[in-house]
Order: sequence, then structure tokens, then C-alpha cells
Amino acid sequence: MRLPDLHLDLRPRIAALLAQPRVAVSLVALVLVVVPLGILTHGLDDPGRRDGLRLVAGAPGVHTYRVLTTDADFGGGVVAGSRAGGGSVVTRTGTLPRRTWGGRSFEYGAWRSAWVAPGQTFAQLVPSWNVLTPAGAWVQVLVQVRDSTGRVSSFKDLGRWSTRDGVVRRSSAETQADAVADVATDTLRARPGVTLTSYRFMVRLMRLPGRTGPTLRAIGAVVSRMPVGTPATSSPLSTTPVTLAVPSYSQMTHRGQDPRYGGGGEAWCSPTSVAMLLGYYHRLPTPAEYAWAPYRQAWVNHVARQTYDVGYRGTGNWPFNTALAATRVGDAFVTRLPDLRAAERLVRAGIPIAVSVRFSRGQLTGAPISSTAGHLLVLVGFTSSGRPVVNDPAASTDAGVRRSYDRAQFERAWIGGSAGMAYVVRDAAHPLPARAGLRSW
Repeated sequence: MRLPDLHLDLRPRIAALLAQPRVAVSLVALVLVVVPLGILTHGLDDPGRRDGLRLVAGAPGVHTYRVLTTDADFGGGVVAGSRAGGGSVVTRTGTLPRRTWGGRSFEYGAWRSAWVAPGQTFAQLVPSWNVLTPAGAWVQVLVQVRDSTGRVSSFKDLGRWSTRDGVVRRSSAETQADAVADVATDTLRARPGVTLTSYRFMVRLMRLPGRTGPTLRAIGAVVSRMPVGTPATSSPLSTTPVTLAVPSYSQMTHRGQDPRYGGGGEAWCSPTSVAMLLGYYHRLPTPAEYAWAPYRQAWVNHVARQTYDVGYRGTGNWPFNTALAATRVGDAFVTRLPDLRAAERLVRAGIPIAVSVRFSRGQLTGAPISSTAGHLLVLVGFTSSGRPVVNDPAASTDAGVRRSYDRAQFERAWIGGSAGMAYVVRDAAHPLPARAGLRSW
């Protein structure tokens, strides 16, 4: 507790104690012991560990993003009823095995990756994929993990997905748990006391009989050791201001619209953020696509429809949002970043990102909402002093979407709220910048 909260002025008593020689010598000795311990523990291999002494105020998360997208990546896996080549995996032509799903019969092929060792231990995994799904086609994405003792989990269902909702509606799976890992909607998590070391994917490629199947173009994952405490606020990369020309859309102007897809308003921060990213790249849904929605800015409604997760009952499934964006822009994935310096590298490369924040009353000055348990907005720039410039869709109007927040408050809300989760969406004209020591893009 801070001293002002006690409503007592203890400073005269503290000064009197420090004036006593024995007390002063003891304090110096304590500092000589504690400071080296704090430095040593900060340098431990696993900054997320909780089984040892930790005297630092906070330690950043450690995140690694890996993507499988080349012929070598796909060819290193195992195929059944499918074939790898040309930078993708597709179902074979001809008759395939069948299975029933939702009362309908589908032909299917499958691809299973080799084991991926990300080069760090981890406690969480969030997948991403880039898949084309013509009419009558969809995919099921599964992930299996191995722990530091060699135990292997069952394959966990991380989603049944298609850009279309006429045959199978997008859905995450029910709770899945074994001794190694469990799943919370879109995130695979290590069980308490378990340290994960590697993972592999299995993708089932489903199609209606006689139709064209899906095309798997990329699949990846970000794995994370979670941050501990509150790391110090990062310093800006540059004092040169930058603001990207990302259009401003308010989610609140859609309040009450399309209850079958979440009802707009507070529920649509993620699809509205994705719509802003698509608008930046001039890749929004076309009028013909959103003709079903009789609303202003109905492209937001269409993105909400295409990201709605019937299992989660919302539009906030992270991989579902980036999977949609990838089909429209070319590349999109979920990652986690350690701080705003890393995010600034992307923004200065012309790549705005959507980020997930969480904060309580009074913790993010100037925000259009007083608190949130989870909210998506778009990071579009930085001021000369390093304050983040954002498009916050929680504003009541489009005109109020563009805002700037205190750097320390925003970084705490982002890193503390979601461990630095971000949607990275880009086209071929915007290559990813050099990682500069980072592992998460």
C-alpha cells in the first residue's frame, strides 16, 4: 500500500530511524544483497517461472511466432487424402473417405505437420491459418503439444472454420482437457505445473462430395511464456511522429444490429478493428457481399458475420479474425509482442496492428469506456513524445475514434491485459520489418 493511503505522515519517523548509524548500515547491507539477487533472477532462462525467488518488479513475456507455408514445411508432414505442393495443401481429386458432420456427409483429406520446436518453453499457444474455402468447403484445425517430460497431449480442436456459413458455421470446440493441456476457445494452455516444449498441427480439409476442397496456404502459432508482474514502460524508438491513414469506424453505431452475430455495439470491437485494417489496405467487403445488411457501413456487419463463433457466441475469436483478414489481404496472423517498441517497428513499416487491452476505472485516461475485461482497438501511430495513437472503435461516433493515450497506461493495459496480443495484417506491399532480436513475427 502506498503511504498516502494510510492517511499518516510517516516521513519524520523514517528520517529519525535513518539518522541512527546501525539502521543506516543495515539498510546498506540489505541493498547489497537484494540488488544482485534481483539482477540474477531477471536473467533466469524462464522469466515466467514462479518456483524461484523473484525480486524484480516485473519481467516481460517471451513469445515466438512460427509459420509453416513453404513446400518444405508442408512436405515434411504426413498427408492422407490430400497432397502438398505449390506452397499449399489441397484435397486429392477423386473419391475420398467420408464423415458426417451436422447431419451432412463430407469428403475429407488431412495433413499433419512435423513436430515444431519453437526454441523456448511455453505455457500458451494461439494458432493462425490462411485457408481458402470455396463453397461447400471448410477446415478443422487441431493442435497437439508435448511437455518437458515427453508426455504428449491429445489433439485439441482449435476451430472449425470457413469464410462461408451456409454449410458449416464457424465454431470453436467445447472445453478440452487432459494431463498436459486444455483449451479456452482459441488458446491452448499448459496444465498447472506443466512446461510445454513443442507442438504439431493436424488440419482436416472438408468438402461436399464432388466440390472443390479447401486450400491450406499457411498455418502458424505464437507460443508464450507469460509476463510476470509489470515490466517497466518501454522507451520510444523515434521522436519522429507517425500516423497511418487507417479509416475510423465506431462499433457503437452498430448497437442492436444483427443479434444473430452478436448484436453490434460493445460486442463488435474485434470485427470493427479488422474492418479498419481492411479499409487501410482497400480490401473491405464489396457492396455485393454486404447487400444483405441494410445498414450504414454494412461492411462492418459483414466482417462480424464472417468472424462470428457460434461456440463462443461472439466475434472475438482471435484466429477467426485473422483467418478472414488473410483471405482478403494476403497475410494475417495472431502474435504477441513484448512492448510498444516492438509494435512501433511494425507501425513505422506501414503495418497498423489491432491489439487487445484490459483496464479498470481510471487506468486509461481519455478512453471512451471506463473499464473493460477485454477490448480490441487499432494502433495506428505514435506522437513525437512516444504516446500511442489509436483508432478506438468504442467511441460513440466515427469522429471520436482517433485518440492518443498515455504510453505507460496503454502499455500496462495491453501487456497486462493480453500479454501483448496483436493481429498483424499486411499485404505484399508491406513486408515485415527486421525482427531486431524479436521472435514473434
